[in-house]
Amino acid sequence: MSGAATNARVQLALNVADLEGAIAFYSAMFGVEPRKRRPGYANFVVDVPPLKLVLIEVPADDRGEGLVGALNHLGVEVFDVADVVSARTRLSDAGLATFDENDTTCCYALQDKVWVHDPHGAPWEVYVVKDDHPADSRPATASLPRLEQDSACCTPVSSTP
Repeated sequence: MSGAATNARVQLALNVADLEGAIAFYSAMFGVEPRKRRPGYANFVVDVPPLKLVLIEVPADDRGEGLVGALNHLGVEVFDVADVVSARTRLSDAGLATFDENDTTCCYALQDKVWVHDPHGAPWEVYVVKDDHPADSRPATASLPRLEQDSACCTPVSSTP
């Protein structure tokens, strides 16, 4: 993010039908164990390349095979609330529709975030984790923002319309 956060990493959130199998694969792939595990959820913090990998378990029929149904959403994790505010301003100034979430509990963490969609509808979030172990910890179960809805966060997304 040129001109924005100096400390950030790309987030890739994937739908997986077999969470344990995916954890084994990505642990071998990146040489690290999950940083956080919850029922139906795991995330990895990978130093090289800088990546936050999120695995969200979904039913096999929704996930499908190959690339279809694999992507849940994309993101950029920043490490300061000011970086989320800066991204929100930059995206809005560029004429992009944004959806804000402040003090939202998602993926078992308290976060501030701003969402946008690319020209083909892929959801992107720029977010900061404010508390990785909040008292009201919740899974990734709310619906992704469609910019006109009031709820967001990461969720299993059906591969059917």
